[in-house]
Amino acid sequence: MNDNTGYAPVEPIVAGLKGCCPRCGKGRLFAGLLKVAPKCDNCGLDYSFADAGDGPAVFVILIIGFIVVALALWTEVTINPPLWVHFILWIPLTLVLSLGGLRLIKGVLITLQYANKAEEGRLDR
Repeated sequence: MNDNTGYAPVEPIVAGLKGCCPRCGKGRLFAGLLKVAPKCDNCGLDYSFADAGDGPAVFVILIIGFIVVALALWTEVTINPPLWVHFILWIPLTLVLSLGGLRLIKGVLITLQYANKAEEGRLDR
């Protein structure tokens, strides 16, 4: 899975945040907003190993949830706006931050998975 022969070292976190290939750092990791491409269009790395699972969603829920709830509580305590203002502010902010955060965190987890040669656990029998 991790054949870096002929490729300069790639910083996995930077490549993940940019959505680049974990091997060459130049090709695209995503084919859409959150869909992982089948392979790198630059070096041909097969992305079939890429499985971030539920990790990105958990991180986004914890991070974005903390930010939005803290801002909503602060707004409620300091300004005390009507309920409809909360809906107009926090629902769109939550959606935008969640989708952006999912892409960033998914990219980082996939590139770290490649860099650390992480695989599914198996029992030897």
